[in-house]
Amino acid sequence: QLQLVESGGGLVQPGGSLRLSCAASGFTLDTYAIGWFRQAPGKEREGVSCLSKKGGSTNYADSVRGRFTNSRDNTKNTVYLQMNSLKPEDTAVYYCAASSSIFTAVQARCAIPLYSVWGQGTQVTVSS
Repeated sequence: QLQLVESGGGLVQPGGSLRLSCAASGFTLDTYAIGWFRQAPGKEREGVSCLSKKGGSTNYADSVRGRFTNSRDNTKNTVYLQMNSLKPEDTAVYYCAASSSIFTAVQARCAIPLYSVWGQGTQVTVSS
């Protein structure tokens, strides 16, 4: 059974940092493209950052570029989202997801319909 489990969320003050982890079981992450998404209350789920399957392409939402870093450790079968300089508007449930689509193999894409395996989400709250 393909499964993703996120961890690392919590409450942090504005300007602080968190590192989210996404551990895979039932498959190896380097055979899939991996994306981080978030959903704030009352808003639609949006792409935060995505990695192509082949690893040569990464994209970031404009709102997080320069503050967030998406990386994959194949030896641990885990993907990380390092989040720095957090802002209150980063408050959301964060999800990782995996895509086997050919459209995410070479070019990183955060189109939600391309992702078929989803984690349960982890809450990130940025507040003073």
